[in-house]
Amino acid sequence: MADETPTTPSPTPGSAPAANPPAEAADDFVVRRHTSPTGLAYTTTTGRLVLRREETADGKADGFHPKAEIFLVAYTADGPTPEAAAPDAAPDAAPADASPAEPPREARQGPPGANRRPVVFAFNGGPGSASVWLHMGLLGPRLVDSGDVGAMTPAPYGLLDNPESILEHADLVMIDPVNTGFSRVVHGGKSDEFHAFVEDRDLVAEVIRLWVTRNHRWLSPKFLVGESYGTLRAVAVARRLYEAYGLAVNGLGLISTVLNLSTLDFQPGNDTPYALHLPTYAAIAHYHGRHGDRSLDDVLREAEEYAAGDYVLALHRGSRLPRNTHDAVVRRLAELTTLPEAFIRRTNLRWEYMEFATELLRDEGRMVGRIDGRFSGQPPRLQESHTWDDPSLRAIAGPYSAAINHYVRAELGYESDLPYEVLTGRVHPWSYRTFEGAPVDVSKDLERLLVDLPELRVHVDYGYHDGATPHAAAEYVWAHLDLPPGASGRFTHHFHEAGHMMYLNPRCRADQLRELAAFVGAPG
Repeated sequence: MADETPTTPSPTPGSAPAANPPAEAADDFVVRRHTSPTGLAYTTTTGRLVLRREETADGKADGFHPKAEIFLVAYTADGPTPEAAAPDAAPDAAPADASPAEPPREARQGPPGANRRPVVFAFNGGPGSASVWLHMGLLGPRLVDSGDVGAMTPAPYGLLDNPESILEHADLVMIDPVNTGFSRVVHGGKSDEFHAFVEDRDLVAEVIRLWVTRNHRWLSPKFLVGESYGTLRAVAVARRLYEAYGLAVNGLGLISTVLNLSTLDFQPGNDTPYALHLPTYAAIAHYHGRHGDRSLDDVLREAEEYAAGDYVLALHRGSRLPRNTHDAVVRRLAELTTLPEAFIRRTNLRWEYMEFATELLRDEGRMVGRIDGRFSGQPPRLQESHTWDDPSLRAIAGPYSAAINHYVRAELGYESDLPYEVLTGRVHPWSYRTFEGAPVDVSKDLERLLVDLPELRVHVDYGYHDGATPHAAAEYVWAHLDLPPGASGRFTHHFHEAGHMMYLNPRCRADQLRELAAFVGAPG
């Protein structure tokens, strides 16, 4: 924030003293230099970036006025500037009559001085989530020591080095949308102005455009990595960047994907989510020992086949389904999910995820998590049939909150008395007015991007035990994309025996980082 306090005029005799107007918002970045365990020297730039809007008054330009302060942490590798990296000797001159040859690809990487190191922009979802999960759980050079299901690290927790960080392969910018992390609207701004699909999309796109411009990175390969609602945001932001600014991204990293919210929305008349959740129910039941010694692959294969066949047909037939067929469907669903037949009949073959979560282990007095179905815990009430209490989120919230609050202050040098909003409800209600009367769906944006950017690539991570964004729901969206010829070959799909934040599992995290390194390092 600005250091100087504006001068206040003396009050008129007999009047109340005038209050000091607040100082205008200003960037408050703190710069630190570090070295990774692998010897990589890098710089962190931590703080709040002030975004401004160009305004008019009475038809006249009224300047640029602050609208929001966005907290970000940028990691950039140190090293000689491109201008300083000169060859040892000039190449021999070509004969005067030589024909100009097509330069090799490495000779066509841009003008002198261009920084060609890839840069990754990352954020989580919610809406209402800060980027702490991807930041401290997967991508950054320091990790939370949280442990994993069955072996959680006790308080006060700790931090670990991440020698496989994406920073070893690309620069990294972690972004917290408004009212998450330390991001806020400016003094006098409407607190809920950016709690909406379009406003959030445009704001995140503006953060990226401004960072790219100020850091002279227009000629760097650029990637967006999002998780959960952040995948929907990533696709929308990528299209906004290209259409509004001509800024093309090279790749989208989609972790625990949802691009069409109707695939998750258990609303009357929408049978699609019930079938798309079935493989996840079967996988979670398998994890908790309800399928005996059968392999997860076998259980998933049967559940996926049934979900895409007889189950979806039964749902679509509704009350026209013959009684004997209905009974057969109940028995088969009970076999796949291990839920009681009485529960399946009572729900008329249709139940929401949290009903499954409270029912699966009811005989043990436990419920399973939504973010990660491998976790279990005692529900608020043993007779609970539907709750948004999530034992998996309760298990990991403490370690991640402790890690980010310590890390930004003790290691990155940024101080603030604001609470770091890890996962907040203050962004709700979230507005989707752009989609009024239609599903919240950005799959058409992705189709357009794949046409406009013929070298755009898409990396997708799925967790088999993810009850928030089931893998079958994302696969359903891919199957319904209208893609140009060959575009499906630009997708890579990676499945993990873990939940929504599959990187809680150290083996899955290592696999993810290896694949992401290849993704950002591969030629376009």
